[in-house]
Amino acid sequence: MHRARQHAETRTRERRHRLAHEAARLMAEGGIRDFQQAKRKAAERLGIHDDASLPRNREIEDALREYQRLFVGDRHGRDLRIRREAALRALEFFARFDPRLVGPVLDGTADARAPVCLQLYSDDADAVARHLEEAGIPAESRSRRLRLDRLREGEFPVWQFTAEDLVFDLTVLPAVALRQAPLSTVEEKPMRRASAGQLQTLLAEEEIAWHGMGDAG
Repeated sequence: MHRARQHAETRTRERRHRLAHEAARLMAEGGIRDFQQAKRKAAERLGIHDDASLPRNREIEDALREYQRLFVGDRHGRDLRIRREAALRALEFFARFDPRLVGPVLDGTADARAPVCLQLYSDDADAVARHLEEAGIPAESRSRRLRLDRLREGEFPVWQFTAEDLVFDLTVLPAVALRQAPLSTVEEKPMRRASAGQLQTLLAEEEIAWHGMGDAG
């Protein structure tokens, strides 16, 4: 019985590993952004349908990082740098709304199709629309459901526009939400976010690392 259970657990781990890597490949090559969608498609492709074999979002994200490191390499680093520098300019442009960078551009998994995602904080959501209008930036309006914590969730206004050949995605949250980041869709924890100062530090650290690699070469 013990050996049979061990064998079953090993098979489940192997399936989770295969599913995580297939979902990561679908996200990298197919432009899928939703972890649940990538997970379902991977399960269909591999013919794996038991829930115990479904990987966690964090496992897929780790597999995505590995895929990008192996198959995209230096190009991924350059694309990410371009997006982070553009994000810094956007954070400075929206400074009056206490903006924060979130999502793939911050966590390092952004691909060539990934938008630059910012969260802006204001109790007057229309103020963001006016700011865009005054700057002559046409933007599309939509909404997004987020969980502020384990008890509160809601629909929040979103503005999307294109600049510098990149898509910018702005979620407008109430000012009180600045105290704690909304819960991540990757894991049920406050999502990572960065202010302009924190992003500047990250870019500076990257610059040092790049020069270090060049010197080593």
